Amino acid sequence: MTPPLSADLLEPALLPFGESTMLPAEAYTSPDVLAWERRHFFAASWVCVGRVEAVFADGRRQVATTVGDIGVLLLSEDDGGVAAFANTCRHRGHELLPEGGTSVKRAVVCPYHAWSYDLSGALIAAPGFREVASFDPGAHGLVRLPAEVWHGWVFVNALGGAAPLSSHIGGLDGLVAPYAPSSLVLGATHDYVVAANWKVVTENYHECYHCPLIHPELCQVSPPTSGSNFDLPGVWVGGSMDLRDGAETMSFSGRSDGAPIAGVDPRTVLYLGLLPNLLLSLHPDYVMTHRMVPLAPDRTQVECAWYFTSADVDPAYAVEFWDTTNRQDWGACESVQRGLSSPHFSPGPLAPNEDAVHQLVTTIARGYRDGGLTG
Repeated sequence: MTPPLSADLLEPALLPFGESTMLPAEAYTSPDVLAWERRHFFAASWVCVGRVEAVFADGRRQVATTVGDIGVLLLSEDDGGVAAFANTCRHRGHELLPEGGTSVKRAVVCPYHAWSYDLSGALIAAPGFREVASFDPGAHGLVRLPAEVWHGWVFVNALGGAAPLSSHIGGLDGLVAPYAPSSLVLGATHDYVVAANWKVVTENYHECYHCPLIHPELCQVSPPTSGSNFDLPGVWVGGSMDLRDGAETMSFSGRSDGAPIAGVDPRTVLYLGLLPNLLLSLHPDYVMTHRMVPLAPDRTQVECAWYFTSADVDPAYAVEFWDTTNRQDWGACESVQRGLSSPHFSPGPLAPNEDAVHQLVTTIARGYRDGGLTG
């Protein structure tokens, strides 16, 4: 396995904090690097494909998606669980559903030659093979892939060889569990396409060095230098920020129109990034996520979702605040992406309060070197 970036290009990013720099430009601009990431950072790792209720909305039993560079078929099981299979028929390899396709049927039927499978992936029909004595249907079931639901979000390992999801998540679970996300109700979603690399979006999320200049509304309710970062097991980075005196939550007014989440710190907001593609911010009264899908080296789809304690909550107070903040961030990220494409760019040093970015960059640089993401 050949690393996508040479050791000499990665070395500055692997230096100790205070000496290290950002990743080289190629990490953000090269199609070859993104192709490698799709296989080794996304398909080989645990990727969030969405919330259970969103993935299987409107009675869907089957959903086709792509994880990294591998087609995956998600199936809703009768017990409420989620199963994942390679989206390839065991006969001639035809896709069982097209990318983004869905079905409400309880059997998976290949549209090429009508080989059929039940929702456990077992082959139940192969036209013309009934008379073939040597044919064993049990040997031709769909290829099952690891899939788990964590606090309401569906995760898939498309290559099938990753360490258990619990190891991938590590100490993050102890921070997220008090918010009981699976019990919260979806209030709103916004979809964005950002003209920047997925890592630029992630790096921006994990520092507030930029906040005084581009986030005046955020700085009114949370001091940009507040909080600290976590150092716990798992393939994630993150930290906290405090609310200013008198502020109840992140909103333009600092006031909340929702009910507080019981048992969580009412003065703290957590910003957490589970690699490779799920960003979470945990507030006293709502949970917000950014789920990323890289579309190109310089283009990332971001699905932003807000979850509240009740369907009766008007989400506008949080959604409007974060839509403004998101768009400020996207403008900055897109400017960074343009600058990364300049022949005059060279990786710059990290500021003293960008320690979370250092942790993130180091994890990614080690992933390039070692062939995958590890904590």
